[in-house]
Amino acid sequence: MITFKVAFRNVLRQKRRTLLTMLTMLGGFTLAAISIAWSDGTYNVIIDMFTRAQLGHIQIHGAGYLDRPTLYNTVDDYAGVGERIGSIEGVVGWSPRLYSAGLASVGEKSAGVRIIGIDPVREIRTTRFDRKIISGRSFAQSGSLEAILGKGLAKALKADVGSEVVLVSQGADGSIANDLYEIVGIIDAGDVTSNQTALYLTLGDAQELLVLHGRVHEIVIIAEDLDDVAPLTATIEETIDRPELTVEPWQEFAKSFYNAMKADQRGIWIMVFIIVLLVSVGVLNTVLMTVLERTREYGVLRAMGVRPLQVIRLVVYEVTVMAVVSVVVGTLLSLVINYLLSLHGVPMPTSFTYGGMEFSRMYTEINARSFIIPAVTVVLSAIAVSVFPAIRAARTAPARAMRTH
Repeated sequence: MITFKVAFRNVLRQKRRTLLTMLTMLGGFTLAAISIAWSDGTYNVIIDMFTRAQLGHIQIHGAGYLDRPTLYNTVDDYAGVGERIGSIEGVVGWSPRLYSAGLASVGEKSAGVRIIGIDPVREIRTTRFDRKIISGRSFAQSGSLEAILGKGLAKALKADVGSEVVLVSQGADGSIANDLYEIVGIIDAGDVTSNQTALYLTLGDAQELLVLHGRVHEIVIIAEDLDDVAPLTATIEETIDRPELTVEPWQEFAKSFYNAMKADQRGIWIMVFIIVLLVSVGVLNTVLMTVLERTREYGVLRAMGVRPLQVIRLVVYEVTVMAVVSVVVGTLLSLVINYLLSLHGVPMPTSFTYGGMEFSRMYTEINARSFIIPAVTVVLSAIAVSVFPAIRAARTAPARAMRTH
């Protein structure tokens, strides 16, 4: 306790040097905290766009569908499966979907499309489908022969709300599937590829067109909490108990996106390491200079009978006090900055596309790890680099030090 009190007084005695050292640690902590929060914020925004608003957190398919999607690999009795899913705690909603490819024509313009059959009511509850419509409306309750186009596809076909689109595809029975639909809405799916190719029909219309009555290709599930996806996946698989179906979390059906995001997150640790390295070098330089300037002081302490280990503890305590104070102040500063950035974000000079998604702002996220990791690394690195100067101080020869001016 006495050693700690002496260390605290020494910190206050050299105010200018103490301030410079603490500013180094404060700057390092704040930069690291903002970097981690920025990475997590951007990462979670992208995940939310890919999952909650589009792909879902969990998907159910026929076995092997993800590896080789075909028109014939379907989920039968999807309504019964959905009822069992809906009764599971932690499930916010579920929605069936049906997919195929086709050719769409509006007037003299034609384009290849991805036909997506959805249940309008469930899709609105699950992925807020209606909020993505930028022109027109969602499907009517009856949904008779209505279509909604991605905004890129509508532009390519020079189509607008009220236009009629001829759709040609292939039915599951081998027949040529074709029909005429009224365009009732234009949608911004948030995905560049989907905007250019997606053509939405009601599930009933899509099943009628493709001769897939009572069958779907996919059941999308939204979880209450992103962190509960893994255990919820296991629970759903156990509940439905159908070996011919696969239940997979978003990390599996969006594996390329997940791997890209993990690689991007690993890049943040390189930045954090560089920040900590700069902080460590700055602290080492300051503490070493302090030890050299106080050689006579340490010599007096040694002459008074202070043991080498006590001198080491004295120097380490001084650095620890500065590090802890810097972390406390840095936490308050970083909290304010991260809060403001989480609300308003930072506008990008030009929007960019990542993983097929378009971004115009970058946001941070306030979480515990963005403060704990910088705090631990800054304090531990400061203590670690103070050991060498502390050992040098402990080895001070009293007689020689006393002659130092």
